[in-house]
Amino acid sequence: MRPVSRVAVQFVSLLASLAALAGVSTESAAQSADHDAAYAVVKSLFESMRARDTSAMRAAFVPNASMQSLTPTGVTFVPVDDWIRSVAGAPASLVLDERVANPVVHVDGDLANIWVEYWFFAGERLSHCGVDAFLLARRDGAWKIFSVVDTRRRDGCAPAPGPA
Repeated sequence: MRPVSRVAVQFVSLLASLAALAGVSTESAAQSADHDAAYAVVKSLFESMRARDTSAMRAAFVPNASMQSLTPTGVTFVPVDDWIRSVAGAPASLVLDERVANPVVHVDGDLANIWVEYWFFAGERLSHCGVDAFLLARRDGAWKIFSVVDTRRRDGCAPAPGPA
């Protein structure tokens, strides 16, 4: 049996390293695509809200999705359909604009968690700011929101990003 040359060992080691990196790169790309697709649902929800497209807003959620707001006095539960009706019932001349920034997206299989800072404007006036925490499930290849929890405050808001 012939001894294996040092160059051959280095070559095999290099090939193994490249194969491992290619696997990580492919996994990272898939994970990035999942992150982008889940966050796109959140961005689309707020674009639909600005446009008063209540059908598109409803389509972002699973049936029986939940919404909660954390307030100084407790937790307020709001049915998604009530929130959508409140958007539809606002004066037509009043632009409802929830601006978001600094998303943190975590995905594990068919579950996504998105934590994003927001500033809510009613027309030109900043109404409140806080954090939205979204939970999404992927079903039949599509991400849908099944829970939203937000914080709300009127004071101590960082400067808001510009309109979308």
